[in-house]
Amino acid sequence: MNKTTVVGAALVSCILTGALVGVGGYTFIYAKGASYMTNDPAACANCHIMRDHYDAWLKSSHHAVAVCNDCHTPHDFFGKYYTKARNGYHHSWAFTTGWFHEPIQITPVNREITEAACRYCHQDIVDAMDSDFAHAGALSCISCHRYVGHMK
Repeated sequence: MNKTTVVGAALVSCILTGALVGVGGYTFIYAKGASYMTNDPAACANCHIMRDHYDAWLKSSHHAVAVCNDCHTPHDFFGKYYTKARNGYHHSWAFTTGWFHEPIQITPVNREITEAACRYCHQDIVDAMDSDFAHAGALSCISCHRYVGHMK
């Protein structure tokens, strides 16, 4: 490679890196990115679209015993942070572009995570109920108790 090509590649690399760090840093600071790594439910309300869900959680029976992560992320370290990263990416894209359904709706993947969280915390009750039915797990907690975590 000649010197001009190396310098040009280095310049392009620096510009791209600077743009990514700048946009990422601005977004992280503006969107209070570090707060999403905590268990603080108020972090979920950083975005105005989640304010109603946060307010509904404050009125719910679960606000004294569960935070957003307890119901909306898996209960293992990798699963929790993978889900937070995946949802964070999709939420930031949707809310930045305005391309989302209003009111916001849970995705099938996140619905499965929430169903698993119900079953995790209420395992004794769920196991007893599932044993009474031919197809264990066929019952959905969320179908009957959809507003428990977010009182309407």
